[in-house]
Amino acid sequence: MTNANFTASTGKTDRAIVIGGGIAGLLAAKVLSEYYNEVLIVDRDAFPDKPENRPGTPQAYHNHRLSPRGSLIFSRYFPGFIDDLLTNGAPSAQGESNLMIHQDGSKVLVGQGKEAKFSRALLEWVIRKQVQVIPHIQFLEKKDVLSLQTSPDRTAVTGVLIQERGATDRLKHTLTADLVVDTSGRFSKTVRWLTEVGYDVPKPELLKVALGYSTRQYKVPSGQKLPWDVIRLEGVPSTGAYSGVFSTIENNIAEMLLWNVGGRYPSTDIDQFEREIAHLDNPVFVETLKELEPISTPRGYRMPELVRQHFDKMERWPSGFLVMGDAFCYFDPIYGQGMTVAAIEAEVLDACLRDQVERPKSGFELSVLKKMQNAIEPAWWLNCVADLRCPGVEHAGSVPLKGVEFAQRCLGFILKQAMAQPNDDLYGLYWLVNSVFVHPRELFNPQMLTALANSSPEGQQLVVELTKGFNVSLEERFAQEIPSFENASFASIDQLMMPQE
Repeated sequence: MTNANFTASTGKTDRAIVIGGGIAGLLAAKVLSEYYNEVLIVDRDAFPDKPENRPGTPQAYHNHRLSPRGSLIFSRYFPGFIDDLLTNGAPSAQGESNLMIHQDGSKVLVGQGKEAKFSRALLEWVIRKQVQVIPHIQFLEKKDVLSLQTSPDRTAVTGVLIQERGATDRLKHTLTADLVVDTSGRFSKTVRWLTEVGYDVPKPELLKVALGYSTRQYKVPSGQKLPWDVIRLEGVPSTGAYSGVFSTIENNIAEMLLWNVGGRYPSTDIDQFEREIAHLDNPVFVETLKELEPISTPRGYRMPELVRQHFDKMERWPSGFLVMGDAFCYFDPIYGQGMTVAAIEAEVLDACLRDQVERPKSGFELSVLKKMQNAIEPAWWLNCVADLRCPGVEHAGSVPLKGVEFAQRCLGFILKQAMAQPNDDLYGLYWLVNSVFVHPRELFNPQMLTALANSSPEGQQLVVELTKGFNVSLEERFAQEIPSFENASFASIDQLMMPQE
């Protein structure tokens, strides 16, 4: 943005390039279309004319849902997208029953608000259709991005070098741009590209999870009403027991997913996969699936580690270049935070571009990356709190994580109390925190813990143990252990009641 030429007639800059046409890329392109005369989306795949999974999105076969916060942001940038999903066969989630099973009990939650159940392929197709009608956005399909193009002194990115994917001549072509945004996901080449042009890139922060999940699809007989829209079983971290998720999507298709971390992967063998379902801690999955017809073999997806880049800590960063989505940080997919974080990053990009137009200043790109890092931090911390409970999971980073063990102890007790309560308020708050809708301190705070502990000998003992030997009050201990996330943004409970467009 700092090296951009604004066009006087439109108030916009000439051209932006988005590398990657997935969810994060479509969000970025939508935002950039308000500030640039031309936006090019460059992707390695050909985009299908109907909802289909692409080779470049190997995770697309598995369960996808938008969190409440993600849905709010998507509705802002893609008005009516939920209606588009429903029109194209996605069933409504409103009023449907969701069974949430925890080691200490279970809860039945009823879907509130206007939401849809969909595959990743359908969501991406619906969003892409809205982007495709924007006149100054162009899709360049089946193109490999080979490298960044820079100014002679390498202080600015001026475009990308591309090559036709699969073509016999394999000619290379340079695309110039005022801004390049990498949204190409967990296989991003940004670190290599920056290193090739002389930048020192810090080591990323890692969560070594050895994560794996397997999904099989089933056909729901036409007209059959299933007892549950979603069934979610949280495995027992200390034993390594599988977590399971059953859900439905468009075209009368149901999905059954098994998940685990620590290297004990669910099978992709049909017979073994079905045996693993039968051995889950609750028979509800077997009861639900017995009337359904399997229509696929189980498909697996494996992630040895989660990666959080720290580009924001670099002493030098080229102007005209940004990174978003999984190319910046990718999360454990089971918690459903990835698309929501990409949407939050789009909001950050939008606000920063608006401010840059009104009050131009140097160092724009690095400032954006720092603000996106602030947006990433709560979801990353929550991932670490959850996954580090499991045997074999390790964190590696230059700065130790704050408050993880403390939060884990509090969370275990809070969830046990949530399962025992006759209402769903506390469990609902847990899910709002988990989906980055509200601040973690809405759940992790001394008032909450004390109120729950007063009627529980276990809770009273926990309060004693959390303060014993620290010479501080419970309030001070929470302030020390739970991050403030002071530069992150959250939604409000009131926004849950706002009607979706």
